[in-house]
Amino acid sequence: MKRIAVLALLAALSAAWSIPAKAQGISIAEYERQSKEAAKKQQKVNRKAAKKQRRMLRKAGKKQRKAMKQYEKAQRNSVRKVNRR
Repeated sequence: MKRIAVLALLAALSAAWSIPAKAQGISIAEYERQSKEAAKKQQKVNRKAAKKQRRMLRKAGKKQRKAMKQYEKAQRNSVRKVNRR
């Protein structure tokens, strides 16, 4: 008889522990707060990515201008060599 009582008590306790204390879903205010936090994080990530992209474009532009200057200089030098002959 004691075994049955202990098993029943164990079953009841395990069932009680498996049910979360807050069975309801999150409240509207909590959902709104989490949503705002997520939006803020996403904005931060977007700003960081945009900044990185601008930096990369600026760097690529500098490289392109430098390469163009070198090309023009080489063209001028080759014209001078042709004119000397």
